[in-house]
Amino acid sequence: MATFISLLNFTDQGIRSVKKSPGRAEEFKAMAEKLGVTVRDIYWTVGRYDLVVVLEGTDEAVTKALLIAGSLGNVRSESLRAFTEGEFNGIVGNMP
Repeated sequence: MATFISLLNFTDQGIRSVKKSPGRAEEFKAMAEKLGVTVRDIYWTVGRYDLVVVLEGTDEAVTKALLIAGSLGNVRSESLRAFTEGEFNGIVGNMP
């Protein structure tokens, strides 16, 4: 399973109903699970991003989960593929 770190910001719609954010997070976890995605952590943050979400799953499943979440209009996401130290060692270990 691949790991992704997603940085999310509330849209205007999302911030207007920010009190519903914890409930939306639970709904997202349930939806993601049905797609085979594990939501490892969700953090509400202060600063440039409003939320940080750590996900595990296939590229396709994670992308689908984030597209579904975005289509609801409450958040926009920017996602990063993350590698563990072991995974990264395997990648650079094969470099000339």
